[in-house]
Amino acid sequence: MAQNDRSSTQSPKLKISFEFFPPKSPDMADQLWQTVEALQPFQPYFVSVTYGAGGTTREPTLATVGRLIGQTSLSTAAHLTCVGASRDEVRQVVDEFKAVGVRHFVALRGDPQGGVGTRYEPHPGGFENAADLVGGLREMGEFEISVSAYPEKHPESQDEAADIDMLKRKVDAGATRALTQFFFDNDVFERYLNRVRAAGISIPIVPGIMPIQNLTQLKRFASMCGASVPEHFDRRFGGTEGDAQARAEVASDIAAEQIADLAGRGIGEFHLYTMNRAPLTISTLSRLGLGPQSSGLSGAAA
Repeated sequence: MAQNDRSSTQSPKLKISFEFFPPKSPDMADQLWQTVEALQPFQPYFVSVTYGAGGTTREPTLATVGRLIGQTSLSTAAHLTCVGASRDEVRQVVDEFKAVGVRHFVALRGDPQGGVGTRYEPHPGGFENAADLVGGLREMGEFEISVSAYPEKHPESQDEAADIDMLKRKVDAGATRALTQFFFDNDVFERYLNRVRAAGISIPIVPGIMPIQNLTQLKRFASMCGASVPEHFDRRFGGTEGDAQARAEVASDIAAEQIADLAGRGIGEFHLYTMNRAPLTISTLSRLGLGPQSSGLSGAAA
């Protein structure tokens, strides 16, 4: 299997990044900042903050990103979508993020305005898709640009070839990294990565890791975004219904096992979907021997 990162120049240490979402209430804000405080000592390579389709979380995302940049040492990326927005409106948002210090964007098309499963229609005066958005960002400044990738194919893609072609278009437009949709079958990821490399795409393809906060909710979410959940997870979580600690132990084991196996296959960078909660992320990393300021982690300044 081809190495995912530029192995001749990269440190063998794992790079870990975290994803957060902007809080919707004061209580959720408290939870987010407690999570940030707990995870910052792990020295992530970067953290990212999501952005609702059509700019539905524009102000909360801007406020969250601004606070992360202004009050922490975390290298912070802002998600950006183009659904329901004109090019001028997107440029205005980019300018606002630049003003608070953003130099890294996660450029996404975004979900259709009618919700997942409805037909996507580009804004008449907007960017047509994620590749078009990446090209627009590249014209607006010298940014690091991450994009999405789908080991099990985006649900709207005609087939795997069309899906990889869209990723290539994003890379050709200027993307520097791809963060994947969560998945649980590492063989699926390995086959996907080999097809991506065969297509001439050389940027890092970073596995998105989802520690399982709630298996029932995860299954529902996975069904909407085209991700599969192994049947044996039901057996692994069996008997833990009334025991939150036991469920957390199983979830941490699953996530740590997945990362360890991928690392054994030559993968050196991982993006963890934290759901704004620290305990599962911390217990997953601890199972890998990665503690706060551990020599096993590579910080943003490394």
